[in-house]
Amino acid sequence: MKLYESLCILRPVQAETENERVIEKMKEVLSQAGANILNFDNSGKKKLAYDIQHERKGTYITVQFEGPPTVVFELERFQRMEDQVMKFMTVKLNPSDLVAVAEAEASGEDAGDGGNQFQ
Repeated sequence: MKLYESLCILRPVQAETENERVIEKMKEVLSQAGANILNFDNSGKKKLAYDIQHERKGTYITVQFEGPPTVVFELERFQRMEDQVMKFMTVKLNPSDLVAVAEAEASGEDAGDGGNQFQ
């Protein structure tokens, strides 16, 4: 089983029930494809760095999971077909990276600095 992380940006909608429907369907697709969801984070609505499909804001969803490579294909197929999804990206993680992030969160450090030493 390989580790993956998928970031998805959903359209900002007035009713949160529409985004909840997409999130639940995403979890269903992952579990049916044989994935084990490790972490699921709904970061909420944020301003985008640039307009995507004429939208200035988007709802950020991050999911970390483990499973066979076919899971990525099924998840990205769902994301392509869903109208609410504006952008998505899935990357393979190293197990050591996941452990390092968990240790940094436990100690209260900021693990997301990208290795920048000059702050």
